[in-house]
Amino acid sequence: MKTVLVTGATGFVGRSLCEALGAQSLNVVALTRDMSKATPSENVVFRVASDLHAEDALGLALSGVDYVVHLAARVHVMNETAADPAAEFRRTNVDGTTKLASLSAAAGVKRFIYMSSIKVLGERTVDRPFEHDDPPLPSDPYSVSKHEAEIAVQSIGNATGMEVVILRPPMIYGAGVGGNMRRLMALVSSGIPLPFGAIRNMRTMIALPNLCDVISLSLSHPEAAGRSFLVADDKSLSTPELVTAIADSMSKPARLVSVPVPMLDWVGRLTGRRAEVRRLCESLEIDASHTKRRLGWRPRMSPVEAVKLAVDDYLKMKNAF
Repeated sequence: MKTVLVTGATGFVGRSLCEALGAQSLNVVALTRDMSKATPSENVVFRVASDLHAEDALGLALSGVDYVVHLAARVHVMNETAADPAAEFRRTNVDGTTKLASLSAAAGVKRFIYMSSIKVLGERTVDRPFEHDDPPLPSDPYSVSKHEAEIAVQSIGNATGMEVVILRPPMIYGAGVGGNMRRLMALVSSGIPLPFGAIRNMRTMIALPNLCDVISLSLSHPEAAGRSFLVADDKSLSTPELVTAIADSMSKPARLVSVPVPMLDWVGRLTGRRAEVRRLCESLEIDASHTKRRLGWRPRMSPVEAVKLAVDDYLKMKNAF
């Protein structure tokens, strides 16, 4: 039986991925910083490492591992407090990833799956969707650190023979989602009118079950080795369409009011939330046809189905308090 090490195992993606891999008769070593969040199950064993620089703990966790799925990262921070954000992102996302990849190669790991981000290619699309061979254009400390980590793991793979697969997802959503998606669910649930009716954008996302599927496929598919893939749902949604899907799942009306986008941008600047508002107003579309061709992969869950899973989980947690 093959063994997979998953970093960030108690996070939003990690929890679902460990469960999915364990159900496939794979031994899963789930790496976490906090055992209080661990829920061991069949074929899943948890190990603790304080961070990605804890060489002894990482070395012990990598013993006998065939594949690594590296999810752990310092993610985008809305209200940054670090004195030097770029250095903090680099320490975890670049230096920590480089350390893990080097130790993985030394331990004989066959394949290393690195979870990057679509932000490596840019923040928005205008005339066409992002495609797999578009040149990187990272624009903030987070996306720069992700791109630098991609280069680092590719270099280690080339030098050692360890197979490297890079996945670049957009916003991930599903049961347990946080961030903008959770805020939208809370706003729709409140019943207040939302000023998004005039937005004419398109955003590509990926449902958590779809992402877990493509990660699982990337572990052993012969066409995955040494390549980067864009991963996404089949259908993009506008912000009004997403709000409507959330409202439908709650059996509530979508109370959308048409406020001009320049006015929303002005309010965003005034309140210090311009980046958040822009993500609601701008487009970011992905063409994942290369991934589908190479890996024979198709998303099994539609955006409407995945939104309902997210909403059902949100309502369950809300009603529990």
